[in-house]
Amino acid sequence: MFLRAPKVRIEAPRLYLRLPEMTDHLHWVALREQGVEFLRQWEPDWASNHFSKRAFQNRVYWARKSFDSDDGMPLFLINKETDQLMGAITLDNIRRGPAQAGTIGYWVGQEFARAGYMTEAINAVVNYAFAKMDLSRIEAATLPENAPSRGVLEKTGFKYEGVAQSYLQINGRWRTHVLYANLRNDRRGKTDAG
Repeated sequence: MFLRAPKVRIEAPRLYLRLPEMTDHLHWVALREQGVEFLRQWEPDWASNHFSKRAFQNRVYWARKSFDSDDGMPLFLINKETDQLMGAITLDNIRRGPAQAGTIGYWVGQEFARAGYMTEAINAVVNYAFAKMDLSRIEAATLPENAPSRGVLEKTGFKYEGVAQSYLQINGRWRTHVLYANLRNDRRGKTDAG
């Protein structure tokens, strides 16, 4: 199915980021199954075949196609010491031309939550996006009550920008999100996230 694997490896202190591979399937399933309730409260509904090998194969194909076409960069968080999959972060919806912007989304396995791994991953992806991809703006959205997600965004230099009503369907309902952005040349100072 794939003739060559795109080369991208982004380093962080305790982890590295790379595109998903078919050999990740069972580890991905195990990590997602262990944290079903933890993850589902923050995510869109999962398809009935969410854990299937075929669905994961499509995920791997989409990741490589997105990276090759410069539309997105779906990456897995891998522990440097253990080579264990810990979660994922995607820089997606990349807009070139006058925008030079993209959007990040992320999740981490429940056992790795609140240990600083996502902080490292976001910092690494934002740095890569600004330095290597020449993006100027990285956006993110999260549910207002998701305090850990809001905290990691603010800790990594994202600033609150506003509210988007009925922004995404999460867990079967249209949900309002709070919007954040990180700018390459940010002069805004601290903003009130209300």
